[in-house]
Amino acid sequence: MTVIAAQAGAARTALLMTLCGRMRLSGGSLTVLGHTDRPTKVFAHSAIACLNELDDVSPSVTVRDLVTEQLRWESPWYKMVSRVRDDGVERMCGEVFGDVPLPALNAFVDDLPELQQLLLRIAVANTRRPPLLVVGRLDKVADDDERLTLLKRLVALGERQSVITADVNPLPSDTGVRAVVDLHGVLGAGDVGIMTEGR
Repeated sequence: MTVIAAQAGAARTALLMTLCGRMRLSGGSLTVLGHTDRPTKVFAHSAIACLNELDDVSPSVTVRDLVTEQLRWESPWYKMVSRVRDDGVERMCGEVFGDVPLPALNAFVDDLPELQQLLLRIAVANTRRPPLLVVGRLDKVADDDERLTLLKRLVALGERQSVITADVNPLPSDTGVRAVVDLHGVLGAGDVGIMTEGR
């Protein structure tokens, strides 16, 4: 579990997307999962969640529909996938949610508490359990207790895969975070010239 400490904005979002192979560098070099400057290789072995640019969910979508649609995307084209029941939500979301209550099957995603919304987006993105999971939005969680719970769930996922997230706020001690990479002096809010200084 690694946290990038940086101001929120386009540069931080671009860095997160680059780390998981969704954007290419225009200069410099980057090695992720042993692949140097090969974003398509990283893309195939990573997942990204909670970045509105990539995985925003329509307010009128139910938990059942979101989970069912993800299962259909991941199934072979010839396989019929019926709408999920509670056990289907539990299979997809149980590991990510941990001891946080699972969302109701027919609840609209937009009506869920913020913590459940984010954990659901992470669970849907992370169904293949790739070696790398990148998660945005940690510092946009308004409630401190919910933010800490989300951080703990990411640390738990980090026991089985590498997890990278970003936060502008200082982290509480003893969270289980392996590393904090301070980029406050490198990444500006609107500067997308990421990592232009040698670090």
